[in-house]
Amino acid sequence: MSDAPRGHGSAAPRREKLAILPSARERRGRLSGRSITLCVTGSIAAYKSVLALRLLQREGARLEVVLSPSAERFVGAATFSGLTGRPVYHEMFDPDVGGELHIDLAARSDLVLIAPATADLIARMAEGRADDLVAAIALCAKCPVLVVPAMHPSMWEHPATRRNIERLVRDARVRLIGPVVGAVASGEVGEGRMAEPEQIVTRIVSELASGALKGRHIVVTAGPTAEDIDPVRFLSNRSSGKMGFALAERAALRGARVTLITGPVSLTTPYEVHRIDVRSATAMRSALWQTLHPTLSNADALIMAAAVADYRPVETHASKLKRNNSQTLTLELKANVDILAEVGRARAGRRPVLVGFALETDSDEQTVASARVKREEKRVDLMVANRADDVLGRDDNRATLISSIGAEVLGELPKLELSDRIIDWIARRFEEGSA
Repeated sequence: MSDAPRGHGSAAPRREKLAILPSARERRGRLSGRSITLCVTGSIAAYKSVLALRLLQREGARLEVVLSPSAERFVGAATFSGLTGRPVYHEMFDPDVGGELHIDLAARSDLVLIAPATADLIARMAEGRADDLVAAIALCAKCPVLVVPAMHPSMWEHPATRRNIERLVRDARVRLIGPVVGAVASGEVGEGRMAEPEQIVTRIVSELASGALKGRHIVVTAGPTAEDIDPVRFLSNRSSGKMGFALAERAALRGARVTLITGPVSLTTPYEVHRIDVRSATAMRSALWQTLHPTLSNADALIMAAAVADYRPVETHASKLKRNNSQTLTLELKANVDILAEVGRARAGRRPVLVGFALETDSDEQTVASARVKREEKRVDLMVANRADDVLGRDDNRATLISSIGAEVLGELPKLELSDRIIDWIARRFEEGSA
């Protein structure tokens, strides 16, 4: 078949070679400069290792790939070498490489990832054996070794495997990712399915995280609150919770310990984030103070991304309010406590760092002006100002970061990108010793 367009007298379009450039996110990936050795063993789940490799490359990692003798029955070496542009290693003593390959690879790795890890490989690792290149690398590596098991649930649950896992995790270098509950190759469902590539990469980024957020406790609030009128009706707003969840995810990836307090949303908890679900503004306030401690000593930063209701009904009815012939209904409301302002007033020093959000429907200039006033009144360090039509129901955002030194206007960014900018701002505060 011809690629030329149909029609009399039509000339074939000129084909131009397109340069595929990495995105800004890929160029400044969170694993830039990091070397990872990916070891793949013989499992039907080996295809996930290809996906994990691509995600790690996008984060800027440099990958070396090692295949066990049985791994190539599932994924060929050409797939990995084509993606990395480097040779794939099989043998411990490779004549084309020279030297002791397992020692060289282990020494230049910031992390060794064994994904998938079969029951056989786990058994050999637990015994300290080095009878193939993968096991030898794992034995002599001084960096973290992340093991991602994949096997039939009956194999995972077998007493021998359980004993091997117990022995393996005594090694301070070794961390396990998964397995998870799900469908395996046989169609059966149980614990033994390999963790998903996204989960693996998230764990690696967290493992290799360094800098100001490592070990810090960051509290994030997210989502709307629901203020009940009766058992079937409530007052709420249009917040999806996506911004708060993105902030929690990004903070955890940077090595922070994250507590996420969220109103009612249908979002998956970010990996390695402690989640507390609440419903009303009063419940969120209570959960927040329990998390922070009355002295505010239990957190290094608070990011108040939740859209907390300003008012709640004076009376919550135990049974459904019946409709009558009246054309109007009067609902009496009372003000909820402004939680962020309350925390701001209680803070004696510079800790925790306080970040608030100001959502407005005014013009850009009025939105920024209003956010400046709110920042001063609530005694917070950073106010994120945005307009409702730039935020609600969208996966991207347009915002202005307002601090004591001025306002930084940001262009349209995905929520994850905006989260990175906010987390970067907090990290700088930590690095400067301002918190």
